[in-house]
Amino acid sequence: MATKPSLLLSILIFSFIFQTALSRSHHHSSRIRTWCQKTPHPEPCNYCMSHSRHRLIPKHTSEFRKMLVQVALERALNAKSYASQFGQNCQNNQQKAAWADCLKLFEDTVHQLNITLEGLGTKRNCSNFDAQTWLSAALTNIHTCQVGSMELNVSDFIAPIYTSNNNVSELISNGLAIGSQLLGTGENYADEEYPNWVSKHDRRLLQASKIKANLVVAKDGSGHFRTVQAAIDAAAKRKITSRFIIYVKKGVYRENIEVSNTNNNIMLIGASMRYTIITASRSVNGGSTTYNSATAGIDGPGFIARGITFSNTAGPLKGQAVALRSASDLSVFYRCAFQGYQDTLMVHSQRQFYRECYIYGTIDFIFGNAAAVFQSCIIYVRKPLKGQVNVITAQARNDPYQNTAISIHNSQVRAAADLKPVVSAFKTYLGRPWMKYSRVVFLKCYLDSLVNPVGWLEWQRSNFALSTLYYGEYKNFGPASSTRYRVKWPGFHIITSANVASQFTVSSLIAGRSWLPGTGVPYTAGL
Repeated sequence: MATKPSLLLSILIFSFIFQTALSRSHHHSSRIRTWCQKTPHPEPCNYCMSHSRHRLIPKHTSEFRKMLVQVALERALNAKSYASQFGQNCQNNQQKAAWADCLKLFEDTVHQLNITLEGLGTKRNCSNFDAQTWLSAALTNIHTCQVGSMELNVSDFIAPIYTSNNNVSELISNGLAIGSQLLGTGENYADEEYPNWVSKHDRRLLQASKIKANLVVAKDGSGHFRTVQAAIDAAAKRKITSRFIIYVKKGVYRENIEVSNTNNNIMLIGASMRYTIITASRSVNGGSTTYNSATAGIDGPGFIARGITFSNTAGPLKGQAVALRSASDLSVFYRCAFQGYQDTLMVHSQRQFYRECYIYGTIDFIFGNAAAVFQSCIIYVRKPLKGQVNVITAQARNDPYQNTAISIHNSQVRAAADLKPVVSAFKTYLGRPWMKYSRVVFLKCYLDSLVNPVGWLEWQRSNFALSTLYYGEYKNFGPASSTRYRVKWPGFHIITSANVASQFTVSSLIAGRSWLPGTGVPYTAGL
């Protein structure tokens, strides 16, 4: 039987459309594959970009980076949704603690990816340096979820949460790799113009003896609230996010405090580090994760603290016990003290500045994956348990393109009062590599005789990260400053070039010249 002409024509048209669509799909896949080959993780890139609802072909590198962030966000939203429903599976306190951390951290990863995507959007109101900072934080969050589950021995239980993230880690890592190429395209990120988020009025506040606060906290009832958290919660309800000043009167405040990632520009001012103390005693051996053991957990950007001691009194027998955990971007801690033993100060992520602070601890007591500069600080090493050694830093950079490091500049390393009488009985090291790309420098610091001549320590007596870490010393002085007997690792550097050392200053590492002037805190931009 003869085929009707109209039917034949329809078949031919359909065949043409199908072939064209197939050709376009093949062309799209081929072009995407070419772009993905430029990343450290091409396979997840190919798959996720091909299955994204945004099936575009990038025209240039910055557009490709934006697309990577977009697909990472899609996958992170799925992971967050899965994590939120996963809580019903918890059967004991350890599982609940690890799950609660992971849910919070995945929510924060979604937040970081959202602000990155918004910043890279049509208004383009963030720099490449901002994007690297926020993507670094997003990646750190996922890793922190994993670490917490290991600490509480519930890795197998929590594993479905971070295996369900659909390659979020790899996609963020790809975004960081592409972003690092954009940092080298002539953008002088040390001179970026960040929003001047502190007014002249706020600047005077940090230097004034009398402070006009929005809220006052006092244990004796003479203020608006008796607890610090109550004032922070009240600040979170305000409709505008301009600077909000909370004055904390003299007293010992026994509480855990949290500043959420949407509670911006909080200024917490105490009577002085001697008289205003915020303290608690959570610990890993007490059932918390390291992350959640923090007496103070600060996530809101633009946080400033002055004249406060943050303490964790769990003691050396309780293991990891954090006094302060900060993931606050563009944050300042001025004339504050941080007291603990193991894991005292968790510089978790983003850009942080510490000036004229005292930090007390024993093992890994300045740790995390922020870009953090400590300037004119005194690091006091305490007496550890018998058989332990002291390690000052444990930096957690786990991707080579994260713009993070711990930089200790114009500061001092000394023995605390309890260590002095027995200082010869314990070894003290400047740092050890918690993660593969750990990065720490000591610049123009006074190193007292308690520091071991080799300077640095392997991670659990292994060769882990010795060629991928970056540890540096530049023009240090004092009894233990000689580098003659320092470790001979490929990743250790005796820095002799001012240009190299300058990469770890306020100006370069945290782009501080653009935002620190507004705070009124004294600082040195360069070496």
